[in-house]
Amino acid sequence: MSSERKVRVRFAPSPTGGLHLGGVRTALFNYLYARKHQGDFILRVEDTDQTRFVAGAEEYINECLAWCGLTPDESPLKGGDFGPYRQSERKPSYRQFAEQLIEKGYAYYAFDTSAELDEQRKEQPNFRYSHENRLKLRNSLSLSQEETAKLLAAGTPHTVRIKVPTDETVSFNDMIRGQVSFDTNLIDDKVLLKADGMPTYHLAVVVDDKAMEISHVFRGEEWLPSAPVHVLLWEYLGWNDEMPKWAHLPLILKPDGNGKLSKRDGDRLGFPVYAMNWKDAQSETVTQGFREMGFLPEAFVNMLGVLGWNDGTEQELFSLDELIAKFSVERISKAGAKFDFEKAKWFNHEWIKKSSNEDLLPQIKALLTLHNVQKVGDHFVTEVLSAVKERLTFVSDFWEQASFFFVQPENYDLAAVKPKWSAEKTDFFQKVNSEFGEFESWDASALEAYFKGAIQESGMKMGELMMPFRIMLVGGKFGPDVFQIVSLLGQEEVIARVNKALVAFTAE
Repeated sequence: MSSERKVRVRFAPSPTGGLHLGGVRTALFNYLYARKHQGDFILRVEDTDQTRFVAGAEEYINECLAWCGLTPDESPLKGGDFGPYRQSERKPSYRQFAEQLIEKGYAYYAFDTSAELDEQRKEQPNFRYSHENRLKLRNSLSLSQEETAKLLAAGTPHTVRIKVPTDETVSFNDMIRGQVSFDTNLIDDKVLLKADGMPTYHLAVVVDDKAMEISHVFRGEEWLPSAPVHVLLWEYLGWNDEMPKWAHLPLILKPDGNGKLSKRDGDRLGFPVYAMNWKDAQSETVTQGFREMGFLPEAFVNMLGVLGWNDGTEQELFSLDELIAKFSVERISKAGAKFDFEKAKWFNHEWIKKSSNEDLLPQIKALLTLHNVQKVGDHFVTEVLSAVKERLTFVSDFWEQASFFFVQPENYDLAAVKPKWSAEKTDFFQKVNSEFGEFESWDASALEAYFKGAIQESGMKMGELMMPFRIMLVGGKFGPDVFQIVSLLGQEEVIARVNKALVAFTAE
């Protein structure tokens, strides 16, 4: 392949369900490589397996990529010179290549029925269709030309399989793993064309990558065992010089490192593995996604970007632009990367802190609407957000951390107050509350100076009165600086809350 060849990469998911974070990371690494090298990032929908096709899954993929900011240059939604971008719409183009392979002796017709193959699997638990048994099965290699022609003329259902050579080694250079070699004796004769005329992944991926002039293929490590079949197809179809460079990405592992992360792990351990909520059309169950849990797209992308890659420094927080600037294939790890949900939450917390209030405001307002809080000015919401922002792991935490700014507490942490409550404390707060009403300027620092001076005058301890004051305003022992709360709530509201709390604190 010429070094001057334009970089063209593709993300090629199947529309069969929710988009796993491993899939999004594959899309991200493709995107980063394309942008780093002024290339094209293509979305190709691999919908050749019609039995697994799920309505709405393609729209879901588009929405996931849009949420992450990974906009394709070419896709089913945004055509280009290399369409169509759905494999099902390219169906007529595949059979000719399967026939070409048969003519050259690199593939053959297989007439075995599903029932016959199931019978073979029962007899041989490790059954695989290969050089070891192909001549004992029903195919154009074991049948005469006349029998084969008769079956084809009669429209007998059949598949087309690749004829993998014996006693050969297939090698290629993987951009991440270096030289990789496979013994062809251990590779089975994969189906290339199914009985319904649709290609399998193996044929379609090669034909489409050639047609779309794909220069580099970034895909998950789980596709490594299929790579020799694809390399053989590139060779057998006479396209060796145009074969893309390969990069098989490390797996995202379970938190304990034992095996690939799955949806079941997320269900079991209580974290999402899909980018966004996915609703199963049959069961109608909804699997929660990172977006709906409250992850910012910047945090999600950042977390995925450093899962199996680093820039060689201690830096952990990267914007998408920074990831593009720093990205290099050489820094991708060969080993699997353990998924750490606590670390994922840390990324989100850091990105919430980094985000401007204006950027977060729409989500905060949507959250307030959800809790029936209306007619609140943006300025006030922004001020409250500034006060609690550093305490948020998710945007949804805003309500837990700040609801008291919008609704008066209904309950108080009386267990923290009543055992040490006294008439002297009641007198103190009644006096202070009365004097609050005389303040002409409601300023946090002036209020703090006044309140602390009043405590000193009373002879009581600071902690004895500060904590009850917080509980009067908030309901519990939490929240930002108490005088920041006082300042934001305003004069009338503070006086009303102290009066209301005193009734609860002094009730028998």
